[in-house]
Amino acid sequence: MLSRLLTPIALAICLAPAALQAGPLPYTIVGTNQTKSYDNQSPIDPPQLGAVFYGQDAQHPQHEPSYKDNGDGTVTDLNTNLMWVQARGQKMSWDDAVRGQSACRVGGYGDWRLPTIKELYSLIEFTGAASGAGQGGRPFIDTQYFQFVYGDPSRGERPIDCQDWSATQYVGKTMMFNDTVFGVNFADGRIKGYPKIDPRTRAPHMLYARYVRGNPAYGVNNFADNGDGTITDKATGLMWQKSDSGSAMNWRDALAYAQKLTLAGHTDWRLPSVKELQSIVDYTRAPMVTNSAALDPIFNVTNIESYFWSSTTHLDGPPDRQCTAAAYVAFGRALGYMQMPPQSGNYRLMDVHGAGAQRSDPKDGDPRYFPHGRGPQGDDIRIFNFVRCVRDAT
Repeated sequence: MLSRLLTPIALAICLAPAALQAGPLPYTIVGTNQTKSYDNQSPIDPPQLGAVFYGQDAQHPQHEPSYKDNGDGTVTDLNTNLMWVQARGQKMSWDDAVRGQSACRVGGYGDWRLPTIKELYSLIEFTGAASGAGQGGRPFIDTQYFQFVYGDPSRGERPIDCQDWSATQYVGKTMMFNDTVFGVNFADGRIKGYPKIDPRTRAPHMLYARYVRGNPAYGVNNFADNGDGTITDKATGLMWQKSDSGSAMNWRDALAYAQKLTLAGHTDWRLPSVKELQSIVDYTRAPMVTNSAALDPIFNVTNIESYFWSSTTHLDGPPDRQCTAAAYVAFGRALGYMQMPPQSGNYRLMDVHGAGAQRSDPKDGDPRYFPHGRGPQGDDIRIFNFVRCVRDAT
């Protein structure tokens, strides 16, 4: 009876398995602001459709970052409708950051809160370069609107020692026994889990806190299974591949995989930007706690310890020898090789940054060249990661 009363177009709209309501989305994913294209080593002219390296972040621009300085110590994100404290403030323990939210009165408001990791990550921009102050580095946040400082070498800090706390606690433990909270490092462009207590000094870990208010729906997914191998997130307006690629691959092949994918009648699939990819992390899950990836079980996953490529290039190192890695999200444990005990030469692979971390790896090469990972926590280098494609649902 319904089909006799409706035109074919109206019928299609009514029966669409994951139709999106009109109006602003509660979880608008802000673009990375990346405008350049890259191969494995350096910037390149934008590749054409069908060419190698086509389909990366800069070729699929999303919501351009847009802010308003309210002139009262606050900044409003015009995409997310979140309002932020503009000032950098002082470093503090996570417990003090949580306690401080109720006492904050910036702009005359009394409803400030410590941001979730998804709220905090909305501010990141991948126009940054992770080489530090005075070394060609650029922060991964818009310093026209937000105050930012690098770590202070005169205090024994590295330039990257300027991370921000989020309100999102890791459900597991890092480095075997540490209670951990996720944070964003706007100096090096990464999400990592940071122990509440510094493992070296056994004193409270001291990071920055930038409070937020407004839009309590931000970062809350609303998934619907379309029954055709796709999942729509009605909160973000994105449609996802329900199953992943089934095998790991390098970054160039990941871009090619997305170009070739036809699923549910759609051919406009792409490799997600790192901010799109992070939007589907389920921070209530972790392999060692829930025996699952940090991903809603509405999705299928080949390996619960998977890393997934994004289309976003991550710049690291000084300009004269800048490394163009690609950003990825760890939906399994973010592993690293730690010496136990320290300086013993006895390396142990363990969860160092938490499921839901965002790091970066070389786009190609042989992981065997990194037998003990790299960096202070010996981050494991896989280079061959899984793929889960995305498209705009509207």
